[in-house]
Amino acid sequence: MLTANPKRARLFHDESLADEDTYEPFLRLLWKGNWFIQEKSCKILSLTVSARSKVQNGADANGDASSSKKKITTIDDVLAGVVEWLCAQLKKPTHPTRSIPSTINCLSTLLKEPVVRSSFVRADGVKLLVPLISPASTQQSIQLLYETCLCVWLLSYYEPAIEYLATSRALPRLIEVVKGSTKEKVVRVVILTLRNLLSKGTFSAHMVDLGVLQIVQSLKAQAWSDEDLLDALNQLEQGLKENIKKLSSFDKYKQEVLLGHLDWSPMHKDPIFWRENINNFEENDFQILRVLITILDTSSDARTLAVACYDLSQFIQCHSAGRIIVNDLKAKERVMRLLNHENAEVTKNALLCIQRLFLGAKYASFLQA
Repeated sequence: MLTANPKRARLFHDESLADEDTYEPFLRLLWKGNWFIQEKSCKILSLTVSARSKVQNGADANGDASSSKKKITTIDDVLAGVVEWLCAQLKKPTHPTRSIPSTINCLSTLLKEPVVRSSFVRADGVKLLVPLISPASTQQSIQLLYETCLCVWLLSYYEPAIEYLATSRALPRLIEVVKGSTKEKVVRVVILTLRNLLSKGTFSAHMVDLGVLQIVQSLKAQAWSDEDLLDALNQLEQGLKENIKKLSSFDKYKQEVLLGHLDWSPMHKDPIFWRENINNFEENDFQILRVLITILDTSSDARTLAVACYDLSQFIQCHSAGRIIVNDLKAKERVMRLLNHENAEVTKNALLCIQRLFLGAKYASFLQA
């Protein structure tokens, strides 16, 4: 009856049942009887819980039972009991073929509830979902995949769950799914999940590394009918492009420095580059700055030496503790030696660097080359 019309679940919350404990029999049967009874009890609980009035007080699951003498199962009791049973099924299925699909189906309904998200994360449920995110071929497995991804999408609105997702293999698995799926509803829910995760922690950088931009552009070239999917693809593409722009400039700079060959590419004299990336120089105990200083000793290329001196002067200028850091790394003596270099470009930039070292940020603005 409920499968044919889920709205019938509202009948469980009719005022005439205010004094009845409508949840308790199904909650009890979750742990008793055969699999058929357990599965149907879980399904009925999921539908009836979802059908309740959201303005209803959490203390009384079945309406205003204040006049009732008997103890009535609260909504918190119900949700805690159901989440416990669902996690138990994911860990150790009691039915070889039905446990997982039924569990995921109920979860995809219940995770709309903030309380269930919280309980599910506390029960370490997120890591139980991740292995189920894998490309599917049969109709049955496609539905399971869709509902699993739907669960992940619902969890992507909950910060503690996002932390779990970040430390698992959820992202590469989601990307594998979207690369191999032709089912629009699967693609849609994965793309909506990626869009939600884009601004969280290091997800954006990982998406760039895993080639999500190319996948998104390939998906945009296909004919999709779902407007939400098209909007999400556009937002994801724009966000990834912005991130690549932000990442690539400093990554490109790092690569140039680590290779030990510097040239006057635009970023060296771009004030925006220095302003936006100055804190990135602090990574790995100022690794790039240390390499830059080492170049002053090891390189014989005049252009490389000139650019290295200029970049050091820019670091001194832009970083709040630039002078102190560069002095602590013993750069001054190395730059001083270059004041006598035969190449005018080298001596000019070495002098600029020394002036900024001695004068500091207060007067450095007068020394723009």
